[in-house]
Amino acid sequence: MPTRQQRLVFSVSGALGLSCALAAAVATGLPHWLTARLLCRGAAERVNATGTELEQFAGGLSYGLFHGMKVKRCGLGARTSRLSLFPELLGAIPAGLHVTVLFFCGAVILFSSVATGFFFFNAFGRPYQTLQGPLGLYLWTAISGLCSGLVMVLFASEVKLHHLSNRIANFSEGDALQANGERYDRCFWLFLLVFLLHGLNVLLTRLAGVHFPFQGTKEVDLGGGAADLMY
Repeated sequence: MPTRQQRLVFSVSGALGLSCALAAAVATGLPHWLTARLLCRGAAERVNATGTELEQFAGGLSYGLFHGMKVKRCGLGARTSRLSLFPELLGAIPAGLHVTVLFFCGAVILFSSVATGFFFFNAFGRPYQTLQGPLGLYLWTAISGLCSGLVMVLFASEVKLHHLSNRIANFSEGDALQANGERYDRCFWLFLLVFLLHGLNVLLTRLAGVHFPFQGTKEVDLGGGAADLMY
């Protein structure tokens, strides 16, 4: 049975794991992953706009994994339109990479929930010395942290390598709009927080006295060697 200190540490880790699962679920559905400034380049070039005049042709773009919003300003006032990545923009985005990002988001939610259950099970139950025991605490937490890191890396690759903002902004617009000043928004940084919390859970598990997997020291049998020297 775990000691009182271990129960406290495992309970705190379970609460952090549950927070990670909820944060990942909320961040996946919200359209606040990236914001960018949109310049209506075609209209600005036609009137030779420079300096402060460019502000009359500057709009904005904000999107997430499922939907977003575009503000187009081409000198005739702002026009706001909502975007839906599925299925409206499916032909404009790198669908395979985007679905992979969604897959790992789901993996973060799933494995964070599993890790939460195992932390509470180890705090108040009688765990087996297998995946439900100390090895499981490290395993499920490490998988969740790895998946959250992959979400950030893959989404950043989608944005930078495939020029995702320009693709979304210019869908059915030709090349009239230019996206610049890209900035990752709160949902992206929520996954960074999830990654850090899972790292904290690994440290808390070690603080509870659970050794890292495969950390055991092997005892060297000196008796056999001494016996061999006698012959």
